[in-house]
Amino acid sequence: MDGFLHIATYVALAAVVIVLFLGILNMMRGTSPNRSQTLMRWRVILQFVALVVMMTALYFASRS
Repeated sequence: MDGFLHIATYVALAAVVIVLFLGILNMMRGTSPNRSQTLMRWRVILQFVALVVMMTALYFASRS
């Protein structure tokens, strides 16, 4: 379980970074503001998921 949570943490963090980067690129290009808004909403959701995964990993690590 420990190894899975470590991998899940890295995957969640990578997803946040990718969506953040895409949102910043979209804003710099000046294309659709709706797309930027959608990407930033996804970033917030993914940050929440990453936080939950990290807190779960910390919980299980402290129990061992």
